[in-house]
Amino acid sequence: MPSPSLAALATALSQKLERDGETATAYGGLKLYRYSGKVAPMPCLYIFGLGITVQGSKRLMAGEDVYLASAGQLMITSADLPVINNIIPASDNSPYLGIWLDLDMQLIAQLALAMDAGKDGGYCQSMKILDLEDDIADALSRLLAILDQPVLLAQLAPLIQQEIVVRLLLGPGGWTLRQLVSAGSPINRVAKVVSWLRLNFSRNLPVDELAAMANMSPSSFRQHFRAVTGMSPLQYLKRYRLLEARQLLLNHELDAASAALRVGYESPSQFSREYTRLFGAPPLRDVRRLKSVVAAS
Repeated sequence: MPSPSLAALATALSQKLERDGETATAYGGLKLYRYSGKVAPMPCLYIFGLGITVQGSKRLMAGEDVYLASAGQLMITSADLPVINNIIPASDNSPYLGIWLDLDMQLIAQLALAMDAGKDGGYCQSMKILDLEDDIADALSRLLAILDQPVLLAQLAPLIQQEIVVRLLLGPGGWTLRQLVSAGSPINRVAKVVSWLRLNFSRNLPVDELAAMANMSPSSFRQHFRAVTGMSPLQYLKRYRLLEARQLLLNHELDAASAALRVGYESPSQFSREYTRLFGAPPLRDVRRLKSVVAAS
């Protein structure tokens, strides 16, 4: 039985969503989700942020790590992660409902400095799944309530987001957030390398140089990188390149060979094999399917 706060959040979210898929909002960084019926697993990129499962559940694969986020749970991602997202509606008549809120690293750092919280310790993981506290659910409901009121949204939404971050820092997820913004911590150093890889994904840089960038030994870097992302540096780079190539094919009318070269592949045939393995169809067939889905919706 969901708590009254979670039930109220589900009602508020249902009223905002009239169709399946992702819905952008007037508050940047806040996205709403609704999925009904059978949903195919979706390879996608999760950026640093907070995901809330309000109704239904989702199974996430980050490399070799598997996570299940059920209704009434939140998820903190520790870095920008290529994942396989498998959404499961609650039932035929009860769709999956979810919320995504980008987290501001600078805001977290400022608040963490002023607070003595979140020192629980623990093992760094690519994602942290926690129960959604009623106070955070109430704050999210208040944020949804002012989305259609521009003046209130401009003045109150940043305060509500700050409240959410404070409550996260004071809760079980506080240690993870503090480590992310703590200069010199392993998770912070790996996150900086991940950000560099996202900007330079077409380059082939040896792992030893990436380790030097993180000021770690190669063996320590591999260990911490896998802990944070769920995969090795080379696996991460391959997954990210394929996601970028898919966007190029969708948005820039490139052929598969051109997209492969653009993202750093030297062999178009290898690119096609790995693309098919990840997305379930060869590049051009996959893109035609995606475009037909977009046109239909």
